[in-house]
Amino acid sequence: MGLRLSEPKLCVLVFFLAFSSFLVQTLGSGECERETGDCYNKTSALRLKLVAIAAILISSMIGVCLPLITRSLPALNPDRDAFYVVKAFAAGVILATGYMHVLPDSFNNLTSSCLPENPWQKFPFTTFIAMLSAVFTLMVESFATSFYRRMNDKKKGIVNPLGTDTEMSPIGHSHGHGFELKDDPATALLRYRVIAQVLELGIVVHSVVIGLSLGASMNPCTIRPLVAALCFHQLFEGMGLGGSILQAEYKILTKSIMVFFFSVTTPFGIALGIFLSNVYSENSPTALIVVGVLNAASAGLLNYMALVDLLATDFMGSRFQNSPKLQAIAYAAVLLGAGGMSIMAKWA
Repeated sequence: MGLRLSEPKLCVLVFFLAFSSFLVQTLGSGECERETGDCYNKTSALRLKLVAIAAILISSMIGVCLPLITRSLPALNPDRDAFYVVKAFAAGVILATGYMHVLPDSFNNLTSSCLPENPWQKFPFTTFIAMLSAVFTLMVESFATSFYRRMNDKKKGIVNPLGTDTEMSPIGHSHGHGFELKDDPATALLRYRVIAQVLELGIVVHSVVIGLSLGASMNPCTIRPLVAALCFHQLFEGMGLGGSILQAEYKILTKSIMVFFFSVTTPFGIALGIFLSNVYSENSPTALIVVGVLNAASAGLLNYMALVDLLATDFMGSRFQNSPKLQAIAYAAVLLGAGGMSIMAKWA
C-alpha cells in the first residue's frame, strides 16, 4: 500500500508524551485549595477507583472491539446502512465529548482563580488553543495523506503532472460543486488510516487527563457518578474509534495495538492518579495550565474529527445523498449520541 507510517512507534510516542506531560504536573507548586468536605474519604475513594479501573477497562474493550467483529455480523457489515447509523451515533458521542466535556473542563482550568488574572482571565486561551488544534489537525491530515499518496504513486511508477490521482464524476456534491472528487481505493485507504491514527491521538490525550483527575480525587460522592458516566463515554467513544480502525483495514497486529492503547489509557490515568495522589494537586498553577492546554487541544482535535472526518465524510457522500431516509435516520442517531453524552456532562 505504500503506507510506511509505523503505527507501533506512533502509539509509543503518544504514550510517552502523555506520561511526560503528567509528570510535569506534579512539579506544580502554590496550591490554591485542597479537596475537603464531608465526602473526603481516602479509603472509600480508593475502593471505588479500583472498581473504576476494571469497569472502564471492560467498557473500553467492548466499545472499541464491537465494530471490529461486525464483519461476522451481516447486519452490521461496513457495506450495510446499519453500520453507518451506528457510526453516526458514535460520532455524535465524540462530538459531545469535545464540546460538552473536554472544552468546559479547559475553560475551568485556564480561568481558575488559582491562576494570575493577567493573562489567564484577560484572553480566551481555551478557544484559541482549540482553534489552533483544529487547524493543526487539518494540516497533519492533509500533509500526511498527500505524502503517502506520492509515496504510493512512486512505488507503482505512476507519474501524474497534475500531482493528483483523483477523478471527477458528475455527481452533485453537497458542497455546491457540479462534481464530486473520488479518490482511488488506495488513496481512500491511506486517508482512513491517517484519520484513525489522529483520532486515537486525541482520544488518548483526554482519556489520560480524565483518568488522572479521577485517580487523584478523594471524594467518593463525585467518583460514583463519574465512573458510570466514564463507562458510557468509553463504550461509545470506542465504537467511533473502532469504526475508523475497521475502515482503515489494518492488519491484526496494528488493530491489537490500537485497541490496547485506547482500552488502557483511562485506567492507566486512574492508576497514575492514585500513585501521585499524595503529591499531585489538581489546583496547582502548573497542573491547571498543563491540563487546561491539553484539554483545549484535545477538544479542537475531537470536534474537527467528529464533524469533518466522521460525519461530513459520510453525510456528503453519495450513499447518504442518494437516500433521504438513511440521512434522516443517521441524523437522529447523531442527535441521540450527542444528547446522551451531553446529559452525562451533569456527572462527568
